[in-house]
Amino acid sequence: MAADEEHLLVQQLLPVLVLAAVVFLFGGGLLFLTSLVGPKLNPNDKRKLMPYECGVFGQETATTRVPVKYYLTAIIFILFDIEVVFMYPWALIYKEYLSTAGLFLLVEMLVFMAILIFGFIYVWRNRGLQWE
Repeated sequence: MAADEEHLLVQQLLPVLVLAAVVFLFGGGLLFLTSLVGPKLNPNDKRKLMPYECGVFGQETATTRVPVKYYLTAIIFILFDIEVVFMYPWALIYKEYLSTAGLFLLVEMLVFMAILIFGFIYVWRNRGLQWE
């Protein structure tokens, strides 16, 4: 590397390094400040050790079992949400490649959508979207 290239590299990386230093100092400073100023945990106060949700103290222990349906619904949501991640870039480049590979891209997206629709129908028929 020549001296000019090294100087250019340092000049480009310096703002990123300064920003990273500011972020770490700010975050660390806030953590340190809250540990100094914030309330201290009283080990005899049982309410502090209980789970807390929506302004109401919990009635059960923190090891409450969560139904599997909750996780299945979350996974299904993530799968259908990822569909948008693949469709957005496709929609952006489709018009650009319309003259050269337009039909191929359209068929490819139709196959992708058919697979997703088949999965949606499968989940719907097996009552994966219904709560009991």
